[in-house]
Amino acid sequence: MANLTAKELSALSDQLDFEKVICAKYQAAVQEAEDTQLKTSFQQYADQHRQNYDCLLNFLH
Repeated sequence: MANLTAKELSALSDQLDFEKVICAKYQAAVQEAEDTQLKTSFQQYADQHRQNYDCLLNFLH
C-alpha cells in the first residue's frame, strides 16, 4: 500500500463511516418493509454497501 496523507486517511475514514451507516439503514429498512420486493432490494443495497466497506477496509490492511 502506498503511503497515504492524513487527508487521504481522513477521507477513507469518512467513507468507511458512510458505508457502515448506510448499510445499517438499509438493514433497518429490510426489517420494517412488508413488501417482499422492497425487502429484497433493501437487502441487496445493504449487501453492496457492506462489500464497499469491506473493500475499503481491506485496502487499509
